Amino acid sequence: MSNPWVVVVATVAIIALSAFFVAVEFALLAAKRHRLEDAAPTSRAARAALRSSNELTLLMAGAQLGITACTLALGAITKPAVHHWLTPVFEAWGVPLWAADVAGFVLALVVVTFLHLVVGEMAPKSWAIAHPERSATLLALPMRGFMAVFRPLLRWLNALANRCVRAVGVEPVENVEGGGQDPATLRHLVEHSASVGALEASYRAQISGALELQTLTVDALVPAGGAPTAVPSHATAADVRAASAASGHLRILVRNGSVVPRVVHVRDTLLEPDDRRVHDLARPGFVLESGTTVHAALARMRESSEHLAIVMDGDRFVGVVTLADVLRRILPRPEEPVATLVG
Repeated sequence: MSNPWVVVVATVAIIALSAFFVAVEFALLAAKRHRLEDAAPTSRAARAALRSSNELTLLMAGAQLGITACTLALGAITKPAVHHWLTPVFEAWGVPLWAADVAGFVLALVVVTFLHLVVGEMAPKSWAIAHPERSATLLALPMRGFMAVFRPLLRWLNALANRCVRAVGVEPVENVEGGGQDPATLRHLVEHSASVGALEASYRAQISGALELQTLTVDALVPAGGAPTAVPSHATAADVRAASAASGHLRILVRNGSVVPRVVHVRDTLLEPDDRRVHDLARPGFVLESGTTVHAALARMRESSEHLAIVMDGDRFVGVVTLADVLRRILPRPEEPVATLVG
């Protein structure tokens, strides 16, 4: 190819194609699946990106095929042309023909490698990692078109690659796992960061406490040996106010003879006469099974606008937990002793 303009246009097109395949590869690896799912109902490109993430190894095969083809094309078109242009320049400077040919070859190799590595690979990789969902949706449709054309070849290449992977005892995956790191992995990262001094001990306790919420059950938050503040069903408003003043709790349990006690807030008694029966003011307690995770309990309490929950193990009363108990688990204050909180 002696026409320099043809070579330049071909080189730009090849590098652009290489950048496209590199960006597709890193975009789908970095994109958060839940964000693509959120955009899928209104975006055809997001739906195409989701389909590609469901056949990850096949898409990787397509991207690698495209990158390899672009590399070979640069070696077949751009490098010989640059070599052909540079050799006469060195000869004109008085360099012997053999030395001019070697210098032209080496410099052409350096120029082509630089263009391909920096412009065709590193720059699109950085862009795709910085904007994973945007790049994944932007490039999804043309990549799906490429895969539709070369799918038989890609399936064959992918099958060969999977056989090699299985030969060393690894099972290949076809899709991107959603949701990021699991709590166990995050907990390990927190412990490692704290052990090497990259994370303060106070932050370590807070993060570890938050990670435990998906596995910790509410019965673990019930203080051992601590009886919640309660009054009998025949108690009066004056008794509730006295119990609140003595314990510092605002929500008091009302024992009514049944397994599940009722709950009364002290503010509901403030305008009532002293002899008003508290049974008439109490409401049914918000019940959680003892095996409920703290994460699920928080969600249910937030939906119901409840600050106190009665923990039951079948028909057995276990105790009570409050939002304050959960916050104390996440944000421990060493200077304060752990106390029974029921209001």
